[in-house]
Amino acid sequence: MLRLIASFMLMALISSCVPKEQLVLRGIKDIVVETGADGAAMLKAQVVLYNPNKVRMKLKEINVEVFVNGKKSAHADQKLNSIVPATAQFSIPLEVRLSLKEFGLFDTVVSLLGGKKYEILYLGYVRVRVHGISIKVPINYKDQLRLKI
Repeated sequence: MLRLIASFMLMALISSCVPKEQLVLRGIKDIVVETGADGAAMLKAQVVLYNPNKVRMKLKEINVEVFVNGKKSAHADQKLNSIVPATAQFSIPLEVRLSLKEFGLFDTVVSLLGGKKYEILYLGYVRVRVHGISIKVPINYKDQLRLKI
């Protein structure tokens, strides 16, 4: 009987440490596409999240695939160790190397000169840790981006 009560109290203690609500993806802002030293396109952005919980967390990982017009163009797998404040909005940097070769060199040059709009889809997750418990927060965000030289 004593073991049953002790295990019940331990379960109650552990469940009280877990966040009640998931992080909320508020958007992706400050999207910039730059040309790197090797000539590859680098997409840089800020992922804006909101922590509705009264518990602060640690951001451990960003794992996001980037699709441009439905074609997989990049994958970001960043390991982090950042503090996520309680009941606050925060942003994390995201950097990915885009692969535009699926679109062809001629199409890419013409669309860059013309300022073509691209549909960007971010699909993946962010991993946070709360009191030693790891939680995945899904990311599914679509945006339009106009690339122009």
